[in-house]
Amino acid sequence: MSENAPGTTVPEGIRCSDAEREEVRAALYAAAGEGRLTMDEVEERLGRLEQIRYRHELAAMTADLPAPEPSAAPKGWRQILSAAAAALAAEVAVLRGRTPEPTPGRRRLLVIVTVLIGLLITAAIAASAVHGFGPDGFEAHGPAALEHPHGG
Repeated sequence: MSENAPGTTVPEGIRCSDAEREEVRAALYAAAGEGRLTMDEVEERLGRLEQIRYRHELAAMTADLPAPEPSAAPKGWRQILSAAAAALAAEVAVLRGRTPEPTPGRRRLLVIVTVLIGLLITAAIAASAVHGFGPDGFEAHGPAALEHPHGG
């Protein structure tokens, strides 16, 4: 299928869209993150990016970079949740002893942090049970509160 209308020729090429510019922008940031481009090079290319009108000019912006690998990675919140799930699975595997520790002592630190969080949650629940859940404690929630409203 031709990208041009039948019977027409465009000497300069096909105009690019904002979405295509955004793909190039993402590729430039990814290349900087991988160490392929310096921040000065990225800034210089981003400055030219807004001036570009045609697809072939976009291709020239990333011609010296490797093509992005196609991935089935989810986008947005799904990407964040899948990364968190993978990290949690890796930590559980370390705790169970199924994989070696990436850093010595990490398992002990993870156990200590987990125990401390559990103790803090238990203390918060105990404090709430002792002092009540309202601003005046349980006294403000019982039948006596009807006879003696706040300030009693």
